[in-house]
Formats: sequence, C-alpha cells, structure tokens
Amino acid sequence: MRLLDKIISGVYFIAEMSANHAGCLENALEIVRAAKNAGADCLKIQTYTADTLTVNCDNEFFKIKGGLWDGYKLYDLYKEASTPWEWHKPIKSECEKCGLDFLSTPFDKTSVDFLEELGVGFYKIASFELVDIPLIEYTASKDKPMIISCGMGTADEIQEAVNACRGQENQNIILLKCTSEYPANYSDMNLATIPDIQKRFGVRAGLSDHSMGSVAPVVAASLGACVIEKHFCLSRETKTPDSEFSMEPHEFAEMVKAVNIALEVKGKVNYSLTEREQNSIVFRRSVFAVKDIKAGEKFTEENIRIIRPGYGMKPKHYNALIGKTAKKTYQYGEPVNEDIIFDK
Repeated sequence: MRLLDKIISGVYFIAEMSANHAGCLENALEIVRAAKNAGADCLKIQTYTADTLTVNCDNEFFKIKGGLWDGYKLYDLYKEASTPWEWHKPIKSECEKCGLDFLSTPFDKTSVDFLEELGVGFYKIASFELVDIPLIEYTASKDKPMIISCGMGTADEIQEAVNACRGQENQNIILLKCTSEYPANYSDMNLATIPDIQKRFGVRAGLSDHSMGSVAPVVAASLGACVIEKHFCLSRETKTPDSEFSMEPHEFAEMVKAVNIALEVKGKVNYSLTEREQNSIVFRRSVFAVKDIKAGEKFTEENIRIIRPGYGMKPKHYNALIGKTAKKTYQYGEPVNEDIIFDK
C-alpha cells in the first residue's frame, strides 16, 4: 500500500469507480487499467447492497426530489449503482496486477467484515455516513488507515467522527473536504477549509471532488491536500448514476499532471537563489560611470548613475557616494566598484 508513503511528500490520487461499471464486470476491469494509465494511485469502489443502505419502500420519504437523481426511489438507485460483491475479488486482483492500491467504502458491519476477508489495506467512509458513529467505530477498530469524507459535516460532527476513530486507538485518519453536490459548484467548495481541517483536527487533509475539471484539485493541492479523489469513468457517453460528474481517462491524466506541476510550483519556503537566478544577477542595477571621471574628481549625479548591468557597486551605496572623491580614473561605461571606503 503506497498511501502512507505517498502523502508524506506528494498527493495520492484515488479514482472512484462507483457505478461507472454500468453493470458490466469487464467495464470494471477496464476502468482499473485505464485508471492506472491515467496516473491514479488507487482504484476505489463501494461495498453495499440496496438492502444494506435502505429498505424497499416507495413512500415519499424514500423518493428523491430534484437534482441528478430526481424521481428515483432510493432502493432502486442503490440497486442500479451497486458493485456486486462477487466482483470485488477480480477487481482487487486486477488492481494488484496493475500496481494500483484497492480501496472500498463499507456501509455497514457486514461490508466491513467482507472487506476484511478480502484483505483490504485501508478504508474510506462516505460523507453521508459521517454521522454513523457505530459504523466508524467498527471500521476503525480494524486498525487500518481511515479516509473520511466530510461533506455536509459540521465541525462538531467531524470532531465526533475523529473521536470515534481515536476511541478505537486508531490515529491514522485523513479527512477529505467534500461538497456533497453532484456536480459541485465552485462557489460552494470553500477549499480554504483544508488547512483549517489540518489544524483544527490534527490530521492530514485532502479533497473528495465532485466538481468538473482540474481547478479544484490544483487549488486543493496548493493548500496542502495530500489526497485527491475523483469519480472516474471510461466515457460519460455511457450513462450511469455517476457519469455526469466523473472524469474520463484523459481528463484524469491531465489533472494528475496539473496537480503535480502545482506542487512543484508551490515548492517550499526558500529565500536562497536558484542556479539560474545566480546567472541573472549580472543583469541587476549597479553604479556606473556615465562620464569620464578623473582621479580626485568628485562623484556627482551627472557622472555616475544606477543602471543595468550589475558589475558595479550596489545601488544602496549611491547616495553615500555622491560628493565623495574618486580614488582612480573611471572611463565612460565603467563600473564604479573601487570606492567602497568613502573618503573625502
């Protein structure tokens, strides 16, 4: 598992398959291969059945009103979007073959137990389960790293989830800033929360992103995000419950490249000169003779100036030099750099 190694000095990229397999195992395996080629570190699925998430009831409480899934009954949506449990092993095997980490989101104790038998290395808790403290406690008790999305979570609710992990003596927690909109609006994302999450809760922080494009991941990485999670599909032309806010392979690859460039640009606190800057110092301003100056003649604003290049004295000495006597002869265009001791 590369998670804990990667987040120390870079960003760990999670490709979320979710429902984008469109009910076909071969699609799921192709998504694994495409995610690897696009630069993902990890392929994530979700482990649930419609019955572990809700009940098959069609009264008004269980119908979605508005948004991407308007009109769906919860049970039907989850039945359509779920990944069959018998697919988990071949998907995990394909990940191992490709060199990807395998991750899943459990939604109840039975799915945790199933994933334990499968030998997963870490867990993801979904935003909607942030308030399911018994589930978090049970998952955290397996003593594996916990990645928790914080969509819709208040500061108190997030703290309760963190406490639930720590109560199980599990300190390996990564919280993901998340906006539970599908797709998310940029103006609602408030990614400035990422460094606050790190400080407030004493954990590493990342981004679970439902917005379109690479802007949010780049901003998140520049703010210290160590994990970026994006929904991933082979093509948005294949319609699934998640396809509308998922990245295609070339888009994911572009995101990975953009984030890594952003990290390179961010760099570290540094006031020393780069090698190329050292070479450019010569083009700074310095003091030059702009007229011929005889030894014993005074320096004036007419015979010396601060100009480029940088072979002469530093400009900070210019005012003190005015009125002083030249100790040698200077020709027009010669740097003034021998009169550091200002004699009358």
